[in-house]
Formats: sequence, structure tokens, C-alpha cells
Amino acid sequence: MKICVCDPLPDNAVQMMKDNGFEVDVKTGMPPEEVIKAVKDYDALIVRSATKVTKEVIDAGDKLKLVVRGGVGVDNIDTAAAEAKGVTVKNTPGASTVSVAEHAMALMLSLMRQIPMADKSMKEGKWEKKAFKGTELYKKTLGLIGSGRIGIATAKRAQGFEMNVLAYDPYADENTLKQAGIRLVTKLDELLAQSDVISLHIPKTKETAHIINKKNIDKMKDGAILINAARGGTVDEKAVYDALKSGKLKGAALDVFEKEPLENSPLYELDNVILTPHLGATTKEGQARVGTEAAQTIIDFFK
Repeated sequence: MKICVCDPLPDNAVQMMKDNGFEVDVKTGMPPEEVIKAVKDYDALIVRSATKVTKEVIDAGDKLKLVVRGGVGVDNIDTAAAEAKGVTVKNTPGASTVSVAEHAMALMLSLMRQIPMADKSMKEGKWEKKAFKGTELYKKTLGLIGSGRIGIATAKRAQGFEMNVLAYDPYADENTLKQAGIRLVTKLDELLAQSDVISLHIPKTKETAHIINKKNIDKMKDGAILINAARGGTVDEKAVYDALKSGKLKGAALDVFEKEPLENSPLYELDNVILTPHLGATTKEGQARVGTEAAQTIIDFFK
């Protein structure tokens, strides 16, 4: 079986597949047209977030049987086209849980205590102690939109700061969340109205696209903060910009964007926003787990 690794994967993961008798080619950074040309030679593809497995790619994959997405979502894969052609799509949902949950908390803490802003001021030679009065997480209410593995992992860490945690998730099991100390609310409006901090932990779907929009921001507490380390396109960035400018949102910390890389965004001009370049899963440990799980998925599927 021939496997094409289209996005970076740790060397040990590639070696795992080779040790199990697979022929593995690493072809990272291919433009879309090259992916379409290359796919005809392979039984499986491994991708991360950069490579888009479009209908054209799937249709060109005469031998293609499996696409593995190293990571949580599969929004860069045309799953409908894959299903129509009998191509299996799998991901590695548990591998990056800890990394993303920790990043969500890092964004939350950095925003509440204005750490990047204070750091920038210090490096400009200033000592503006009174300008950066922070806010505690203690006893604040965290509202999770989405309560899968990463949402629950984030809640566990937030509870260490004695935050109260709510979740809105139409697909969640109430007993599972109750055992995790999370109160499930049945209406998004209820979560928006009660939460001091709102953190997204959802894939991008037709139902979740721009779930954070002007209408829903208006339902939030004045001075709420927004965290998105989940998926770009779930947040209307223009609406968030307007809310940050007006003061309706006290701050926002965004790791993912509708179009990546983010370019020429009006968000750049704001002091009450923290932006990171899709770093959620980018830890040494998380990347190792993603690679191992992706390789094991290939091995298990074909054997």
C-alpha cells in the first residue's frame, strides 16, 4: 500500500508506517493542482489543516481508499464526495485535546490579565502599571459552545480557577457533563446572557457558521470576552471587530480565522484583541500524539 503524507508529520510516525510494510512518500507543501495529479498513485492520504482534499482530489484518486486528517475537524475534506466514492475519512480526535485546551486557557488568562499588551508596553520602555488592571477568572462564569473532548478538558482546567462552567451543545449527554461539573443549558441565548467568558469548541458546519454574529453578540453580557481556538468561520470577524470597538466585548482572543493566513485584518489595529496563528494543537507533545495516532489509523485500517 502506498501512503502520501501531504502535510508535516513527525519522522517517527512515518517510520511506524514503513516498519509495518507501507510505502510512504512525504510530499508536503504541494499546491492544489499537484495534489490532484499526485493522488492517483496512492491508497491513502494523510493531511493536517493545510492540504484541502476537494472533490477534484477525491475524483482523481483512482486507488484512494482512506483519507486521515491529523487533528480534530475534517472541514478541509469534502466528506460528501468521499462518501459517494466509497473513500473512508478518519481523524485523530483525541490527540490534540490537551494542547488545544491549554491554549484556550492561555488565551483566556492572557486576555484577562492583558499580558501581551503589558509586555509590548514594557518593551517600548514604559512602566504603565495603572494602565493594565486585570480581571480574575475566580468565580466567573465560563460558557462553552460545544462540549466534546476539548470543551470538557477546558472546563476541567477552568474549574481549577474555581470558574462556574456552562455548556450549550445540542448533541451532549447531560449526565456526562454533570459528572464533569458542567451545567448543560438548552438554549444558546441562556449561555450568552450568563457567561463572562465564552469559549468555542465546535467544528464549522452549516449550523455553526458565524454562530458568533452581531445578533448573538448583542445577547451577551456587556464586557464579556470571547475565545476561539476551535475553527475559523464560526465567528463573524467583522461583528467581533465592531463589538470590540464599541466596548460591547471587553476583549477577544482568536487562534483561528475564516481565511488563513489572516491578512490585512482590521483586528490588527485593536489593543483589546489577542491573535495567534492557529497554534492550538502546536505543541511538541500534541504533534507527537497526532502523528502516532494518524499512523496507527493507517495501519489498523489496512491490516
